[in-house]
Amino acid sequence: MKLACVIMATVALAAAVVAALAAAPPRFIDITTRDVDGIAMYGSPHGLRNFTHKISSIRDGAPANVANFTLTTHTGTHVDAPGHFNQTLLDEGLDVDSLDLETLNGPCLVVDTPRDKNITVEVMRGLNLPRGTERVLLKTLNTDKKLMNQSEFDWSYTAMTADGAQYLVSNTDIKLIGIDYLSIGVADQVVPVHLTLLNAKVIIPVQGLNLDGVAPGAYTVHCFPLRLVGLDGSPARCVLETSGVSTPTKAAAAPLLFFLLLVLFVFFF
Repeated sequence: MKLACVIMATVALAAAVVAALAAAPPRFIDITTRDVDGIAMYGSPHGLRNFTHKISSIRDGAPANVANFTLTTHTGTHVDAPGHFNQTLLDEGLDVDSLDLETLNGPCLVVDTPRDKNITVEVMRGLNLPRGTERVLLKTLNTDKKLMNQSEFDWSYTAMTADGAQYLVSNTDIKLIGIDYLSIGVADQVVPVHLTLLNAKVIIPVQGLNLDGVAPGAYTVHCFPLRLVGLDGSPARCVLETSGVSTPTKAAAAPLLFFLLLVLFVFFF
């Protein structure tokens, strides 16, 4: 009887531990917008259309499927190089191929922004970012409205104002700033916002992110643009990495493991 009780208790505790660990978030969260017909394109009333073309098809008797695709350097999830709004910087070699991989990969914060405001200097101050924060992804009303999945470009999108951009450059350590629509700058201040950020030469805007379902918090971001020599930007694959097993989940599993070991110890010793 004692043996049966111990076995049952052990199985129950083991099941509880497994359930707690299974509740852990996925290790990787893909925050790249899928490139499909119909996603938003900057300034377009129709969105992305007919961008893939088959060169050969197995169905047509070819030995392999091969296709080509045509995208701008700022389609979907993409990064900007310093030369995007400054020809001199592009001529100096500050193209997308020159972007620092250390900046594009590392610890980051996903932050919620006020849903009734653009990213002004006041909003930037209100984020209370810890000193030393180098990578920030802004989750805004754009995500709530699912703007990246709407074909017609929405000129009322939420983004950064010129004074917000200047605050970022002058008062933070941010080197990578991401946002959930196609421009880091508000519609009527696109040029000054980009010039302020890009002329710093070390700040990389990442735009067109898919932050739907992503909780605010600390992550590791991995962002990889194509090595397009001489070009002003590139589509990119961006992924958030969690710790694999969250701290709360580990904390919940720890006492269960302790009691499991205690039961086994009492029975056998």
